[in-house]
Amino acid sequence: MPPHQSFGWTLVVPVKTLVAAKTRLSEAAGPHRAALAVAIACDTVEAALRCPPVARVVVVTGDPVAADALSGVGAHVVADPEAGLNAALRHGAGEAVRLAPGDAVGALQADLPALRPAELAVVLAAAAEFEQSFLPDAAEVGTTFYGARPGAAFAPGFGGESRDRHLRRGAKELCLNGVDSVRRDVDTPDDLRAALTLGVGSRTLAVAERIGGSPGRETPLI
Repeated sequence: MPPHQSFGWTLVVPVKTLVAAKTRLSEAAGPHRAALAVAIACDTVEAALRCPPVARVVVVTGDPVAADALSGVGAHVVADPEAGLNAALRHGAGEAVRLAPGDAVGALQADLPALRPAELAVVLAAAAEFEQSFLPDAAEVGTTFYGARPGAAFAPGFGGESRDRHLRRGAKELCLNGVDSVRRDVDTPDDLRAALTLGVGSRTLAVAERIGGSPGRETPLI
């Protein structure tokens, strides 16, 4: 496909069951952990849907609470095959191709509460130039976005040191400035503080404020 040819994007977002989501935030978030996970995912998906190149977001989840909330912000939700993260992404990609065979398919992490549509648009414009590409996370160890142009093999390698894995598989690393919100995933309290500094979506902020006001907190989140 010629590089100048225009196409839209379908993004696939995997969302864990809430019992397994954001366990590294358990101590900081306490009883608000599940609500925080849903809020982060909803803010991520809502921001992605406001990005002009994004035609739709396919969420893959096995959690009915998360599914209902994410449907409410406009996601197309499909069941998780429960065979691991990359299997979930491939399953979602199959649904994406079924819905829009001519679109590119991207995998986007569900924990980007500071995501800015304009910055995501920069990433997608860069990704459109390559058969397969990825964006490393802020720590430059993991991956927050992986994309495949229309007709290209969709072979995500998320999990652990996925930056090196994607490089070894031949995906092009997107080295971009000014896209911090697309790289700032949230796994730990420090990650959440960094995202809050960038400016998170309203749902995440509301839960973070509840956490920050919880009795007995020694280190405020905000």
